[in-house]
Amino acid sequence: MTKLKERMGRRGVYVLPSLFTTMGLFSGFYALIAAVQGRYELAAWAILAAAVFDMLDGRVARMLHAETAFGAEYDSLCDMLSFGIAPAVLVYLWALIHLPADLHKLAWLGAFFLVAGAALRLARFNVQLECQDKRYFQGLPTPGAALLIATAVLYHEKSGFDPQPWLWLASSVFLAWLMVSNVRFISGKDIDLNKRRSTGVLVLMVLIVGLVMVDPYRVPFTVMLAYCLHGPMLSLWQNWRLARYRRMRKMKKAEKAARANEAVKNDEPGDQV
Repeated sequence: MTKLKERMGRRGVYVLPSLFTTMGLFSGFYALIAAVQGRYELAAWAILAAAVFDMLDGRVARMLHAETAFGAEYDSLCDMLSFGIAPAVLVYLWALIHLPADLHKLAWLGAFFLVAGAALRLARFNVQLECQDKRYFQGLPTPGAALLIATAVLYHEKSGFDPQPWLWLASSVFLAWLMVSNVRFISGKDIDLNKRRSTGVLVLMVLIVGLVMVDPYRVPFTVMLAYCLHGPMLSLWQNWRLARYRRMRKMKKAEKAARANEAVKNDEPGDQV
């Protein structure tokens, strides 16, 4: 009887992360339905809810030591809908569809790039799960691209701005490229909330939460835009440092070789008379 209870308890632990994943799937599906119905603001909030559930299912699985191969695959399939298809349909119906009629193919092609980028990003993530650096994501995470689109919808709805179709066509292609690129983005997975932190970290977190609460329509878009842009900027900075390090190393080798040649010349015997 005791063994049966233990087995039932362990099943409950494994079900709990999948429950959060399913709630994220429902949010993504609801976002898709709301976008088709023209309720873009509601669709955006649903994508944000899916992102919250996506964050919780991984945290809960790690906290309960309930990480399984099934859970990882199920999470990826759900993410494909919530952060691939739903935001692509949303940006298509909200902005891209307003392109000139003779360029309508570009509209759905831009949305397709987002879907394809999300699929490739998720597939690569699953393949490289065991060998990737936990401090960074290789390529923009699919929730990042989806949240940028969702928060942009909220920003425009609150500000009363009409979306610019050409801008969002370029943004869709750029986001799709970021997802499949080797650009590194800070993951935050190496942050352990159980460890003692300085008061500066706590002040920063409280400040961000406070700003979001004051203006939940504009601040999240600013945060997501900064996150999506920090990856290319970080890569440029790291490449610059690497190039500088290689130049310095090359210069040191050249100086060392010059000193060695000079020492050899000084050691050579003079001309014999």
